[in-house]
Amino acid sequence: MANVDGSWNTVTKSPMGDQQAVLTVQSAGDSFTGNFSGGLGTTDIKDGKVDGDTLNFSLDITVPMPMTLTVEATVDGDALNGTVTAGAFGSFPINGTRG
Repeated sequence: MANVDGSWNTVTKSPMGDQQAVLTVQSAGDSFTGNFSGGLGTTDIKDGKVDGDTLNFSLDITVPMPMTLTVEATVDGDALNGTVTAGAFGSFPINGTRG
């Protein structure tokens, strides 16, 4: 079981440029809670799931328009790598390091 808890300094390579945010993870068994805080504000994690060293979650954003993002990311030590899917806008890489 990977230790996924902590504050992760993430960068998402989006069409609007690199979006930096801090992902906070507090796991409990096979689920987790936390938030995603960046230049576009802070939003709570929804449906956070932990499967080994893989995190799956969604979050609602309002900028640049209201939509739900889904994220799948794998933790390897103090590194995090994954994919953010933004509906019709496609998928973008997300990576980060534990702060």
